[in-house]
Amino acid sequence: MRTINMTKNQELPKTYEAKGIEESLYEKWESSGAFKPQPTANKKSKPFVISIPPPNATGTLHLGHATMLAIEDLMIRHHRLRGDETLWVPGTDHAAIATQNVVEKQIWTSDKKTRHDIGREKLLELIETFVKQSKNTIRNQVRRMGASVDWSRERYTLDPTLSKAVKMVFKIMYDDGLIYRGNRIVNWCIRCQTTLADDEIEYKQETVPFYHFKFGPFSIGTVRPETKLGDKYVVVHPDDKRFTKYHGLKQNIPWISGEVEMQVLPDKSADPKMGSGAMTITPQHSFLDFEIAQKHGLQIKENIIGLDGKLTSATGEFAGLPVREAREKFVEILKKKGLIEKIEENYEHNVSLCYRCSTPVEPLVSKQWFVAVNKPTKRLKGKTLREHASEVVTKGEINFVPDRFVKVYHHWMNNLHDWCISRQIWFGHQIPVYYCQSSIRNSQSVIRNPYCLEPIVSDIPITKCPHCKGGVNQDPDTLDTWFSSGLWTFSTLLNPKSKATDLTEWKTDSPDLQKYHPTSVLETGYDIIFFWVARMILLTTYTLNEVPFKTVYLHGLVRDKEGRKMSKSLGNGIDPVKMIDKYGADAVRLSLVIGTTPGNDMRLYEEKIAGYRNFVNKLWNISRYILTTTKETKNKPEPKTLADEWILNKFNNLKKEVTNHFDNYRYSPAGEALYEFTWSELADWYLEIAKIEGNKDAILRYILQELLILWHPFTPYVSEHIWQHMPEVKGMLIKATWPEHKNTAEKKSTKNFDLIQSVITNIRDLKQELGIQKDFAVSIQNKKYRHILEDNHAIITKLAKSQVDFTDDVPDNISAKRVLAETVIFTTVVSAPKNQERLNKERTELKKYINQLKDRLSNKEFLSRAPAKIVAEEEVRLKEAEEKLSQL
Repeated sequence: MRTINMTKNQELPKTYEAKGIEESLYEKWESSGAFKPQPTANKKSKPFVISIPPPNATGTLHLGHATMLAIEDLMIRHHRLRGDETLWVPGTDHAAIATQNVVEKQIWTSDKKTRHDIGREKLLELIETFVKQSKNTIRNQVRRMGASVDWSRERYTLDPTLSKAVKMVFKIMYDDGLIYRGNRIVNWCIRCQTTLADDEIEYKQETVPFYHFKFGPFSIGTVRPETKLGDKYVVVHPDDKRFTKYHGLKQNIPWISGEVEMQVLPDKSADPKMGSGAMTITPQHSFLDFEIAQKHGLQIKENIIGLDGKLTSATGEFAGLPVREAREKFVEILKKKGLIEKIEENYEHNVSLCYRCSTPVEPLVSKQWFVAVNKPTKRLKGKTLREHASEVVTKGEINFVPDRFVKVYHHWMNNLHDWCISRQIWFGHQIPVYYCQSSIRNSQSVIRNPYCLEPIVSDIPITKCPHCKGGVNQDPDTLDTWFSSGLWTFSTLLNPKSKATDLTEWKTDSPDLQKYHPTSVLETGYDIIFFWVARMILLTTYTLNEVPFKTVYLHGLVRDKEGRKMSKSLGNGIDPVKMIDKYGADAVRLSLVIGTTPGNDMRLYEEKIAGYRNFVNKLWNISRYILTTTKETKNKPEPKTLADEWILNKFNNLKKEVTNHFDNYRYSPAGEALYEFTWSELADWYLEIAKIEGNKDAILRYILQELLILWHPFTPYVSEHIWQHMPEVKGMLIKATWPEHKNTAEKKSTKNFDLIQSVITNIRDLKQELGIQKDFAVSIQNKKYRHILEDNHAIITKLAKSQVDFTDDVPDNISAKRVLAETVIFTTVVSAPKNQERLNKERTELKKYINQLKDRLSNKEFLSRAPAKIVAEEEVRLKEAEEKLSQL
C-alpha cells in the first residue's frame, strides 16, 4: 500500500495514478470519523439516512451492487457536504436459499455428499465459514467503490439483534392472528426442495403440444394433461349462454381410470373467450383452481405430483413416474379411449422456473406457514396489511422515483395473496415455533393436555412445553429471507445491548431508532420492488406504524453494449472490481451514473468506462495547470473583463443547476452539467482566455476550489487528492461545505460573451470549410455590437487563429462568408481557383458516394435481405447527400 504525502504545497504529479491513491484515501476518511453521523447545529434539520440494500452473503458484488453503491454514496456525500447529519448503514443478507445452494454444491463437488449425509449441524458450520469469507470479500469491494458507509454500524441479517427482532415480530403477528399454519397451494422447487414466493419465480417461454380432450359434453384444453387425473369439476362463466343448461349438472362420464362423476360449476373466473370457454380445475396444482375450490367449499384431494416431482400413489398406475413420462402415458390411454379430440403442436406458453436454480416449479398443496395479508387487524385499526401498505403510498408518505412505479406497486398490492413464509431448508432464521412431543400420536404416546396439540410460539428458546412440562421439538423449517430483510430499516437501528423483552420497550431503549427512523431513501433496483420494497413497507408499517423510508429511488438493470442482459453464458459480464483496478473507482462511478435515468435500464461497456477515465485525467490536468500557473491569494474573485463576468455567472448558474438536480434526484443531469462546464466552458474557453488576458489567479483558484466540492459526490478520490494540494483550504474535502449560489437574473455579459464565442466558432468552421490550416484574414461586420467585438479583439484573433478586422460594410468580391443573426463574417483573401478546386473535389467525392447508395438501393438481393430499418436509413442518407450536392 502506498502512503500519500498530504503536504499542501506539494506540486501535483503530471499524471493521476488512481491505484496508488484510493486505498490510502479511504483509510484516511474512515479513520477521521468522516463516515459517522456528525450532529449539526441546526436542531430542526432532519438526519439523512440510508440503509444499504444488503448484498447476499454469497461471494462477490456485481454491477447492480456497484450501481447501487455509486448512487447511494453520491447521495450521502452530497448531504454530508450540505451540512446534514448523515448515516449510511452497511450490511449483508444471509440469503438463505442462495447461500445454502452454494455450499451444498461445494460439498457435492468435493465429497459427493448431500446435506442429509452430513446433517444440519455440520452444514450450518460449513455455511458459517463460507459466509465469513464472503463478508470479508464484500467489505473490501464496498471499500473499493469508495462507499462512505458507517462501518461501526455494520449489520448482518442473522446477527443476534436482528434475529431477536425477527422472532419478536413473528410472535406479535401470530398473536394478532396474521401468521397461521395451513394447507395451501404454494410454489415448490423440486430441486431446492423448498417453497418459493410468487415473486421468486422466473418465466421462460417453451414450445409444447396443446391437448384438446373430451370431458363429457365439454371440450377441455391443457398443456399438462397429467394433472387432470383427479379432475371432476367443470367451471363455466355464469353469463355464457352456451352452458346455461349445464349449470349444476352432475353426470358420470368416462375418464382415465373408469368413470368419474362430473359436476358443472358456474364461476366468473372462467373466460368465455379462452378455448371452448369451459375448463376443469385441479385445485392441488393451480393457484386459480385452488381459489375456486375454496370459494365453492370443494374438497381438495391428495396431490397428484409429489415433492420429488414424481406422481404420487394417488395416481395408481402412474405412481413414481416423472411428470413428462406420465404425460406421455396418460395421453396414450386417452387416445385409446377416444377422448383426445386433437393435439396442437408448437404451442407457446410460459414455464415457471426457480429463480435460483432454473428448475421447473410445481404448484402443489402443502402445509406451510403464511402471513394473512387480507385479514383485518386491531393493530392497524381494522385495516389489513395490504390496505395499510397501499394507503401510505396513496397518501404520499412514501414517494417513488420515477413516480410511474406507484402504479406498479399498487397493482402488485391489489393482487397480493397470503404470503408463504416457511422454507424447507436449514440455513436461516428457524421458525420460532415448538411442538409438544406428547402431541405426536402413536402407540406409546398419550395426549396429557389438549393445549399440547397447539403450536407453541416463543421469541425466546424453550426446552419444555408450558402446558405439560414435557419435551418440545422446534419446527425444522426456516423463514423466508424476505421476512427478515423486510425489517431491515429498523432492525439495524435497534440497540444491541438492550435487555428489553418486548418490542415497545426495545424501541424506547434504542436512541438510533428514534433518531434515524424512518430512513430518508431506499435506493435499489426496480426488479426487486416486489421482493423487498413492498415487504418492507408491509412489515414496517405494521410493526412500528410508520413507514420504513420516505423515498424509493429505483435504478434500472445494467446491460451490455447491445442492450443484452449480462450473463455467464453470453460472456458479456463486467467485473466492477477489475474495472476499478484498470481505470479507477471514479471512472467506474461516473460510467454508472452519467447517462442513466431512474427506472430505466442502462448500457455499460469498457470503452465507456475508459472514456470517463479520460475525463478524470482531464480534471486532474485542469487542476494541475491552475495550481502550477497561479498563486495562492486572499483576493476575492472580482471580474475585470467580459470573460471574467461570463465565467463567474456561468459558474453561479452551474451551482444553482447542480443543487436543483440533486434536490430532485436527477443525478445524471447534474453530472452532465458539471462535465460540460469543466471540459468546455472552463478548459476549452476560460483557461485559454486566461493565457491571453492573464491575472486570473483569484478567479481560477476560487472556481477550482468550489468545483472540486461539486465533483466530490461523483469522483470522491481524484477531487479529494487534488484538494489536499491546495494550500488555501483546510481539512479534508469530504468535510467541506457545499457551495452557495446567488439567485440572480441572467446577466447581459453572458449574452455578450456568447457573441464572442459564436464569432470564434464560426471563423473556425469557415476555415475548415475552406480547407485552411494556418492563419488567414477575416473581416467582421456587426454595427450594433462592434465595440464589444473590438474590446475582445485579442481573444478573437488568438482563439480563432486568424487576422481579424472590423468593418461596417460587406464588399461584393468576397470569397466566402458566414451570416449570423446580426453579424457577417467574411474573407476576400481566398483565391477563386483555390476555392473552386476544393469545391470540385468535394463534389466529385459526393457524387461517388451518391452512386454507391443508388447502386445499393437498386440491388434486389440487398432489398430482400436487409431489414426495413436499414433500407430506410440508406434512403435518408441518399436524400441528404443529394441535397448537399445541390447546395454545392
